Order: sequence, then structure tokens, then C-alpha cells
Amino acid sequence: MYKARLSLLLAAAAFLTGCSTESADDTTMAASVGNSHINPLGEADMSMKTLRPEAPSQLVVTKVRVGQHDGFERAVFELEGEGSPGWFVDYADNPKQQGSGQPINYSGDTALNVNIDGVVYPFEAGIDEPRIGIVEAPAGGVITQVVNGRTYEGRSQFVIGMNQRKPYSVQVLENPTRLVVDIRS
Repeated sequence: MYKARLSLLLAAAAFLTGCSTESADDTTMAASVGNSHINPLGEADMSMKTLRPEAPSQLVVTKVRVGQHDGFERAVFELEGEGSPGWFVDYADNPKQQGSGQPINYSGDTALNVNIDGVVYPFEAGIDEPRIGIVEAPAGGVITQVVNGRTYEGRSQFVIGMNQRKPYSVQVLENPTRLVVDIRS
């Protein structure tokens, strides 16, 4: 009887340990197949998109996620801090890392180069360094992955790897602050 209770107790402890809701990856990135009731934001086309940030903005990209929805795919860049971001977004077949000029490797046939302005280094905002590396997108979509190109002199760079060029739109949402890139599929 004692061995049966001990085995049950150990099994329950192992089960509960596996139910933890926090991990390093969960706090910074995610990919999902989303709700079909969500509509894309803004007018989509193939042209470059840009907007200057509100001064003075002191933002840090803390999370990146990718989702698939009916008729479009969405990349979300969640920000913490003060102000509203600016952006410069355009297609690039061979994106280069700002500052170094080194190529940014990505999966896919083309890339959408996303530059978020009005950002600071995490230590300047008093927050821990987010662990955002490569966010893999759900299989079968236009987006293949999002690659962190790093922050340099007030700009955070990300590359959205894609299987083909598609019309896209860029919008900012509040509470929390998010830069949203919707790509028509």
C-alpha cells in the first residue's frame, strides 16, 4: 500500500511539473493558427511603408508571434515602454543587418524587412533582455519565419521570411503597444 501511494505521489508531482505555463520561449515568441473571425488591418499593397515615431519614444520589442487566419497571415511585434513606434517596412531578397552589413539568413524565397523605430536597448528601459531569436511560422503558409536582426541605434530590425511576395499592411495597436504586419495570403 505504501509503495502504491508513493508511486501515485511521484507520478502526480511529475505531471504537475510538466504543467508549468512559463518557459523562456513562451515569454518571447509564439506561432499559431488563428481564429477565422479576425479581419486584416489596413489597406494592403506591395509598396514600402514608413512612419516616423512619436518623439520621444522609448520602446523595446519584447515578444514576436506569427499567426494564420482566413485570407491573411499576421506577424505581431509587442512593445513595452513609452511612446508609439515608427517603422520602415519593405521587401528585400538579401536583407543586411544594420550596423554590420552582414547578411541575415532566413528561410523562404523573399523577405519583408521590418525596421521598428523609437526603440532603446532593454537595459535603457530597465527591463530584462528579451530572448527573441527565430520565430517559426505555422506550416503551409506564406510566412516561413521571423528572424531577429537585432537593435542598433534606435532601430530594431526583423526579417519576415516568406515563400512569395504578397500585398501587406502595417498598423499599430495599443494596450499593449503592438506593431502588426498583415500579409494577404
